[in-house]
Amino acid sequence: MSEQQVDAGRRRFLTVATSAVGGVAVVGMATPFVLSFLPSERAKAAGAPVEVDISKIEVGQKINVEWQGKPVWLLSRTPAQVKNLAALDAKLVDPNSEVDQQPEYCRNAHRSIKPQFLVAVGICTHLGCSPTFRPDLAPADLGPEWVGGFYCPCHGSKFDLAARVFKGVPAPKNLEIPPHKYLSDTRLLIGDDK
Repeated sequence: MSEQQVDAGRRRFLTVATSAVGGVAVVGMATPFVLSFLPSERAKAAGAPVEVDISKIEVGQKINVEWQGKPVWLLSRTPAQVKNLAALDAKLVDPNSEVDQQPEYCRNAHRSIKPQFLVAVGICTHLGCSPTFRPDLAPADLGPEWVGGFYCPCHGSKFDLAARVFKGVPAPKNLEIPPHKYLSDTRLLIGDDK
């Protein structure tokens, strides 16, 4: 064997080995870069639908859950509260929910799939404050005609128990109703209605 044949063989081996090691290094360095474009688990969870057990919500009780970083209210309305909704229409800005603040299946007098349950994003449509739940009847600070609802203490906006805004307050629109569906009589999925 001549020295040129050995050198050519070594050269070929070193070229192939160096190329393979370089290729592995490029893939190793590129992987974190490419993965950085994918959403993190925290980001996925922030936009993911939220499943809620509604079996423990008592009639007249409101609970809060978080969906997409927003507070979502689940209110189990009493039969009297549902009945009182129609009596408020003349006092509301958008009693028939004509402004697109809810899915089509919630465009009704109670703004919900089931009349007894309200599912609403708890962020005032004026400046983004979070209204407080005021189920009390005729409190001194809200007047004798108050039959329960949500009051935003920041600027005085008022919403009824269907999250519809009253006339003469700073908030221009009803509260948002998020997409949702019932998985069963006791399970609710917020953030997905398909």
